[in-house]
Amino acid sequence: MVHTPPELRYAATHEWVAADADGTLRVGISDHAQDALGDVVFVELPAVGRHLRQGELCVTIESVKAAGEVYSPVTGEVVAVHEELTGSPELLNSDPYGAWLIRLRPAVPAELDGLLDAQAYAKQVEASA
Repeated sequence: MVHTPPELRYAATHEWVAADADGTLRVGISDHAQDALGDVVFVELPAVGRHLRQGELCVTIESVKAAGEVYSPVTGEVVAVHEELTGSPELLNSDPYGAWLIRLRPAVPAELDGLLDAQAYAKQVEASA
């Protein structure tokens, strides 16, 4: 069974989104994604201030097995990156829902409505297994 916290939204490309009280969004990779990657050894984060379109490549993750690409689940501006990951990329394996990658200020909040809820995401993952 895939671990999918119910309070998050998910992209079909395995990113999760958490809405914060200040209106920004934390973005990370799902437990399924980190498991598929294996041991993460490097994370390349975007610059703060970068404007992303929904579906645009924004983070590269390298593991002992493969390189993975993370796509922005919504359009917005990068307002913070999780700097700790540059020195401790393995946090993505040990705590995929705590180790967010970027924080975005959404430009099109309605795009969140197009993301999957936890149940739909879990069904998608199980169907592709």
